[in-house]
Amino acid sequence: MRVAILGIGSIGGVFLSSLSNADVDLLAISRGPTAQSLISEGLIIHTPEGAIEAIPPERFEVYDSESGPVPENIVGSCDIAIVCGKSYSTPILSQIVGDILSDRGVALSVQNGMGHAQHISSRVGKTRTLGGATTHGAWRDKDGTHWVGRGSITIGSLDGNPPSNSAKALLKVLEDAELSPIWVDDINTSSWEKLLINVAINPICSISGVRNGALLESPGLWDQSLSVLEESLTVARASGINLTFEEMQETLLEVVQSTSDNRCSMLQDLMSGRRTEIDSICGYVIMMGEGLGVPTPLNSMLRALVRGIDDSSQLD
Repeated sequence: MRVAILGIGSIGGVFLSSLSNADVDLLAISRGPTAQSLISEGLIIHTPEGAIEAIPPERFEVYDSESGPVPENIVGSCDIAIVCGKSYSTPILSQIVGDILSDRGVALSVQNGMGHAQHISSRVGKTRTLGGATTHGAWRDKDGTHWVGRGSITIGSLDGNPPSNSAKALLKVLEDAELSPIWVDDINTSSWEKLLINVAINPICSISGVRNGALLESPGLWDQSLSVLEESLTVARASGINLTFEEMQETLLEVVQSTSDNRCSMLQDLMSGRRTEIDSICGYVIMMGEGLGVPTPLNSMLRALVRGIDDSSQLD
């Protein structure tokens, strides 16, 4: 079985390192310096238990998406494609998924934000696309990928059907890799739950320049986090999602505690001068709120602030 991982950032690095322990052929799809580093040096992963592991470059094949069209030897060769890349890269990643998947292959999106699995499905078909959300916590720097919190991967079909044979094979691979996959009948609710957590953590930590745990150390930051959570939850409930503020507050607390040392992906992006995913996080809540007639002033403010920092770093 051949598994492709598209986007070897922090979470993509967790998938690549974990799957290197499973009985699968691996294809890592990245671009530019990251791809070249994988080819020459492999992957360094700092595990939650404190161990530092080196995955040699011989363990996986690498395709640098900036090097040109998908090579013929990997066209149609993959049984599973796991999309971990940035939300704004979804259009190009969807094209690559369409090129590399076999006729019976299945694609899984574990990206931040909403709507990415649906975009991928427009390329490979709804029955061959799965939505997903992960609570594994990770960040990346020049020393490698820091896997700071073990979690799980929630997976479901876009139409609510039970897992197909291809989906069952994916679940088995992820289980063998000790990534704790969980199948759910309603992936839309699970995706909203992940989005709500992202909204409550990412922009506030990014603007403040702090790790996740700082939210609990500062009453002011925690109050802001709960306020934007409540506003976003109002939009989710208006769209038919049955989640309560009490259960989401409890989930948020658990996530912040388990990833207290983590720099969220948005903060990592700002620190590295990369484009953030604010438009797929707060921007999605704003868009849905506008369509449902629900005001979203806090999300609008956070998006504007993150965009401002993002734009100034691009100018630098």
